[in-house]
Amino acid sequence: MPKVLGSLATHREQVRERVFDALRGQLYERGFDTVTLSGVAAAAGVGRTALYNHFPDRQALLVAFVEHEAERYVAELDAALAEAADPRERLAAFARLQLRRLAEFHLPPGQALAGALDPAAYRRIAAHADPISDRLVAVLRAGAADGSMVDDDPHVLASVVSAALSSRRIVEVEPDALDATVETAVAAVLRAVSTIVRD
Repeated sequence: MPKVLGSLATHREQVRERVFDALRGQLYERGFDTVTLSGVAAAAGVGRTALYNHFPDRQALLVAFVEHEAERYVAELDAALAEAADPRERLAAFARLQLRRLAEFHLPPGQALAGALDPAAYRRIAAHADPISDRLVAVLRAGAADGSMVDDDPHVLASVVSAALSSRRIVEVEPDALDATVETAVAAVLRAVSTIVRD
């Protein structure tokens, strides 16, 4: 019996991965407004009934997708922060990841997303920003403690940094210009909170 349960769990996870891959592609190409469950099911090679068993509506699908992506992103962020030698390097790693994700991940901005979802669904999605913000606040606190960053309210600074890194206009460039654009933005973020004057 455990083997059957294990294979069902594996199958369920495989279906979810295929559905999320299909949704990711559709969000990237067309945005959330055009997404339909039937379209995602067809792109994922999953029957509509099977998809409805997992996700009863479009909002449930989007919430599950964002939760899945957030878990993956936080794990990736933690790994990058652990490799950085000091708070400045950690802030640079944070900024790079945020901008790279912004370039790859096409969801409507906060206010537009809030209008597309019911309040409970939007709150669930918004809650996934908390662990990311917590890590940014910790980096800024460490920078203030070692004297490399300004000793201002880290929650205010985190909001300012997050706002700076959430502008899609930064990453809406030709693919071959993205690396240089990201590094320019990272350097600007570091200068904004730094106590160190660089030539």
